[in-house]
Amino acid sequence: MFKQPIQPLTPFFCFALVICCLLLPLPAVRAQEKSESSFEVKNERNTKDAELILAHAVMCESVQNLRPINQAVTFSVSGGHVYCLSTFKAVPKPGIVYHRWFRRNELSTQVKLKVYPPNWTTYSRIQLREEDKGPWHVEISTENGKPFEVLRFSITD
Repeated sequence: MFKQPIQPLTPFFCFALVICCLLLPLPAVRAQEKSESSFEVKNERNTKDAELILAHAVMCESVQNLRPINQAVTFSVSGGHVYCLSTFKAVPKPGIVYHRWFRRNELSTQVKLKVYPPNWTTYSRIQLREEDKGPWHVEISTENGKPFEVLRFSITD
């Protein structure tokens, strides 16, 4: 039998071997990327289906640094203003909420407020006049009119 001497590896053969080794794990990486992207789509779908959650709502005399000042259920007309502060958690996407202010069960004003992910605090206020004395309530609701909460209060002397 005739034996040929072993030839040293040529640079081209070494380059081809390295390329083959690099390409072999590629299908596994692609499979992993595919599963990650389907996971992202699933998470997006869950986010779209998630509902806005009202975490906290109060009536107060003032708001400073998005914090209520002097929470109460009775306000003096001499105070000049009444605020409704609402905090939303797990805001899935930018949206709209409403503060609907009712005096003696009649809509007095409606304030459209924007909310943004991930958590958002917002407020509205009314200016008080002598004729505003009596029972009030604020209905906090979604853009579609679904109520989150109703806050009742009174305006006095």
